[in-house]
Amino acid sequence: MTSGNSIPPLAARPPHRPRAKNLVAVASGKGGVGKTWFSITLAHALAKIGQHVLLFDGDLGLANVDIQLGLMPKYDLGGVISGRLTLNQAAVRYPVGGFDVIAGSSGSGSLASLGLSRLQSLADDMTLLAGSYDRVVLDLGAGLDKTVRALANQAGIILVVTTDEPTSLTDAYAFIKVTQLEKPGSDIRVVVNMANSAREGERTYFTLLKACESFLKISPPMAGVIRRDLKVREAIRNQKPLLTRSPSSEAAVDVEAIAEQLLRRV
Repeated sequence: MTSGNSIPPLAARPPHRPRAKNLVAVASGKGGVGKTWFSITLAHALAKIGQHVLLFDGDLGLANVDIQLGLMPKYDLGGVISGRLTLNQAAVRYPVGGFDVIAGSSGSGSLASLGLSRLQSLADDMTLLAGSYDRVVLDLGAGLDKTVRALANQAGIILVVTTDEPTSLTDAYAFIKVTQLEKPGSDIRVVVNMANSAREGERTYFTLLKACESFLKISPPMAGVIRRDLKVREAIRNQKPLLTRSPSSEAAVDVEAIAEQLLRRV
């Protein structure tokens, strides 16, 4: 399970730059694995436990957190990038879920092609803002571009979402490999989404684990398995959080278990 893509290295990161231990980055090697939905539901689950939570849409090119939540935010990350707003000013309250949101700026190529110094400045500002919250959930873009990697490098925990599809597993492995090379010792954990059952999800996890142990000599733990659930599609279609629309559904219960485990292990 290898990736033939050549990944250009990020510029050396000054050692004094802090990382936010309470920042949870949600990543995937590819799109279509439910990463954004999971980020939203995890933020909601953490808020329900009593955490002061910020959901940060870090997909700078194809942001859609606001769409899934049915939000029309007055401010978004585009205003921060342009210098009109501070990161703190871009945060808006989402009262239904009890957490704050910094919306991305969907379809803006200028955001996706940010220069490395401006991107690192944004990442540093995000780390400072994280100090005002108990938990920050960062929804990263799919793939391995410099934007994804620079933001991921700020996180105390990185949750890599995968499914049982071979391409999803291969790309999840590629993300773990590059992250481990650039940030050795990263706290990477695996979330298996859309599993037919808990046991099937565990089998998927062990497939990825075996590759990581064989080729990377690391053993990222499993953060949890989320079972396939038609209620998820209904919630997304209706632009409502799953934990509000169908709080007793299997997927809702599974994400809440992941949130509780995060609090125990941090």
